[in-house]
Amino acid sequence: MVKPLSFKGDKKTKKRKHRDDDSRPPTTSTDLVTQQQQPDEQSSTTQEDQTWVSADVPTDINGPVIIVLPSTPIPTCIACDANGAVFASELENTIDNDPRTAEPHDVRQVWVATRVAGTEGVSFKGHHGRYLSCDKYGILSATATAISPFEMFVAMQAPDTPGMMALQTRGGEGESDTFITISEKPSTTAKKNNDNDGDQKNRQIDIRGDASTITFSSSLRIRMQARFKPKLKASRESKAKEKISRKELEATVGRRLEDHEVKRLKKARKEGNYYEEVLDVRVKGKHDKFAS
Repeated sequence: MVKPLSFKGDKKTKKRKHRDDDSRPPTTSTDLVTQQQQPDEQSSTTQEDQTWVSADVPTDINGPVIIVLPSTPIPTCIACDANGAVFASELENTIDNDPRTAEPHDVRQVWVATRVAGTEGVSFKGHHGRYLSCDKYGILSATATAISPFEMFVAMQAPDTPGMMALQTRGGEGESDTFITISEKPSTTAKKNNDNDGDQKNRQIDIRGDASTITFSSSLRIRMQARFKPKLKASRESKAKEKISRKELEATVGRRLEDHEVKRLKKARKEGNYYEEVLDVRVKGKHDKFAS
């Protein structure tokens, strides 16, 4: 099932009826990023959790993500244009410029992260259908149409920095370990105008993939949609299993249930032994019938 990604501030549009001339409304930026979903994720977009959270561990990374850079004082993230040029894009959707609250406002900031089968690597697919890549010289681009070691990145926990990660380039298969990093310097405009170097607007952020060690400049934050985070997804599925009506339970068992039996069966659905408990409750019901 393929659905568009939505952002804060987007206006809800009414569904239009199909016309014979196949006329359709203009495509917006939010229609360009699609999400890879499992077959069981068939609920409507309005019912799914669209909030953004931070990936706590490398194995969390999945689905639509933004790769937040350690730029200061204004957070930025890795983005790309339609031609595959990679650049640092300022994040407007934050609370007090806190990168831990960052959400995308531009489709160019979003990448769809996917585990590469048989490896520790993760690929990042851009809004234009091409993959983020880092060549042997540490130059980033997003023009690749297929996945090779240059399009694979190994996420690892940044030392002594909870919630921060480093992205090792070339799937960790290079001759030496290299990581995505940034360097900040005054822009040429700032130099001409003698502007304050501390102003983010007047700074140029270069993104490369040739850092030899994990430092603050190569420590990134991965923000992702909550519904793809394993712990939250498991919790949501567990709650969904508990949502069964008394009527449905009684139909399964074949008789009216006592309150304690309803609680017992709902607990069993959560813990995974539902059918065993249903059988036990059925047997108990038969015994009670014969006893009367």
